[in-house]
Amino acid sequence: MKTLILTAAAILFTVNTVTAQKIKESEVPKAVTTSFNTNFNGVKSKSWEKEKDGNYEVDFDLNKTKNSATFKADGTLIETETEIAISELPKAASDYLAKNYNGKKVKEAAKIVDAEGNVKYEAEIDNKDLLFDQHGNFIK
Repeated sequence: MKTLILTAAAILFTVNTVTAQKIKESEVPKAVTTSFNTNFNGVKSKSWEKEKDGNYEVDFDLNKTKNSATFKADGTLIETETEIAISELPKAASDYLAKNYNGKKVKEAAKIVDAEGNVKYEAEIDNKDLLFDQHGNFIK
C-alpha cells in the first residue's frame, strides 16, 4: 500500500512539473500584459499560464476563433497560435496523417506564426501534437 501511495505521488508530481501552471492575470509581468494589449488591441484575455520555461501564454478569442500567444517575461512576443479547420492543413500534412495515422481522428489543428512570420502547422491526434512546416512537411 505504501508503494502504491508513493507511486501515485511521484506521478502526480511529474505531471504537475511538466505542464504549464494556470495563473491569474495579476501574476503576469506588466511587460507581458502591456505587450499583449499592444499586439492585440481591444482583445480580452481568457486565461493565462506560466510555462515551465518561464514564458507566458495567454488564451483569447479573435474574430470568433480560439487563439493563444506566447511571450517572454520581458514582453517579447514569441508566437501566436490560431485554431484552424482540419481541412485547412496543407495537403502534405493531410497526406502524412492519412498514411501514418490511418483511421485516427485529428482532434484539432492550428496555424502557428512566430515573431519573424515563419509558419508551422500543428495537428493533435491521440493527445499528441504533431508539428509540420509551412509546406506541410512533418517536423516532429
